[in-house]
Amino acid sequence: MTYRLGVVPPKKRRNIRADRMRKAAHGLQFGESWMGSPLVEERLFCNLPHPVRTGFDAISSPATHPKGAILFVEGQKPLGVFVICSGRVKLSASSADGKPLVIRRAEPGEAVGLPATISGKSYELTAEALEPLRSNFIPRDVFLQFLREHGEAALRVAEILSEVYKATLRQVRYLGLSASTAEKLARFLLELPLARSQNNGHLHAAFPLTHKEIAEMIGSSRETVTRMFARFKREHLVKVDGSALMITNRVGLEDLLVG
Repeated sequence: MTYRLGVVPPKKRRNIRADRMRKAAHGLQFGESWMGSPLVEERLFCNLPHPVRTGFDAISSPATHPKGAILFVEGQKPLGVFVICSGRVKLSASSADGKPLVIRRAEPGEAVGLPATISGKSYELTAEALEPLRSNFIPRDVFLQFLREHGEAALRVAEILSEVYKATLRQVRYLGLSASTAEKLARFLLELPLARSQNNGHLHAAFPLTHKEIAEMIGSSRETVTRMFARFKREHLVKVDGSALMITNRVGLEDLLVG
């Protein structure tokens, strides 16, 4: 049997998935709950009544994961939701040749695996810990029953799913509406959450991503992203100082956008 050039054979793809699923259980340690952390309170519970927050805590199982741990794998049957209490999670999909495409990063306070848990269909993404992680896991059947009993929580979950939908649309724009890597990177930078500096009026953003992570998010290579950043700096469009990004010429970045 022959395979088209660059396409991972189905058997090898299954082996990769099985290996990732084995990694998911590696290093898992349980401890006391982290549902009451400030970031979880702010992003997930978002002013929900105290009994609802207490109920979430009661049905969750806290755990720790090492860097690189796989929480769940694309194509796996949904087991439940992981609420991130500290650390970051990379959510990615695999192309036909096995290359990962990062859809987004989940930050503390977010619930990952939510769409599949609600729909009952297989996880559409792979979730990997980018750093040592603390999470609370809620099994699917328990989570669904909790939503049936608490309308406020169900409404909050609907709002979260809407946010996930918007994040997915942004990813589609990077890949489908951008004609070049320069345009993809410009779109990515312009959509970062930014704050205006009181000193010079420039837009600033915390920027913990590596060039490799950005490349995976916009469908490019690390080398190309590095070249584009060098170009943007030469043209005085941006400044990067460690993990801090400054957009010095927003109009110049917007001029790179075709549509």
